[in-house]
Amino acid sequence: MSRYTGPSWKISRRLGISLSGTGKELEKRPYAPGQHGPNQRKKLSEYGLQLQEKQKLRHMYGMTERQFKNLYNKAGKLQGVHGENFMILLETRLDNLVYRLGLARTRRAARQLVNHGHVLVDGKRVNIPSYSVKPGQTISLREKSQNLAVVGEAIEVNNFVPEYLSFDADNKVGTFVRLPERSELSGEIQEQLIVEFYSR
Repeated sequence: MSRYTGPSWKISRRLGISLSGTGKELEKRPYAPGQHGPNQRKKLSEYGLQLQEKQKLRHMYGMTERQFKNLYNKAGKLQGVHGENFMILLETRLDNLVYRLGLARTRRAARQLVNHGHVLVDGKRVNIPSYSVKPGQTISLREKSQNLAVVGEAIEVNNFVPEYLSFDADNKVGTFVRLPERSELSGEIQEQLIVEFYSR
């Protein structure tokens, strides 16, 4: 199944979650798209709720179904709580950390920066968005990419870098200090529903 590349606002409204991180999608019309959107009263089944939660998280990180499922299975092999481990693994993706550091305004933009070879991990170019960054590794931009307008704009509007990262804005270098704790990740996701979905 390929990655969804259509309008993210529609999906945001259908799932009731801001995929851009700005919340703008839900300000004007906080209901599902389409002519019946405002009047939808139907209650979702248990399966429907689990599926919706999975889709929320998958679209949030902009992954294909196969990538998502593979990472979910990888999380199941780790010690600890499956759902929490999954959330933490998602967070260690290179495209996500580029976004979290404020080098891109959306995860989609961060994925493009990585794809196009602008991003370095420990000084080496990595162009795989799903690359799993380890604590202690640094994330920076190639010298040629330091002055990209999209990066400058993103840094200007970003005023929050999570505590599990450190960021030197002058040199545009971030360090993945430690793995995040579940409490530092999205509170609007109920990962237990996703575990139930895949356990069916």
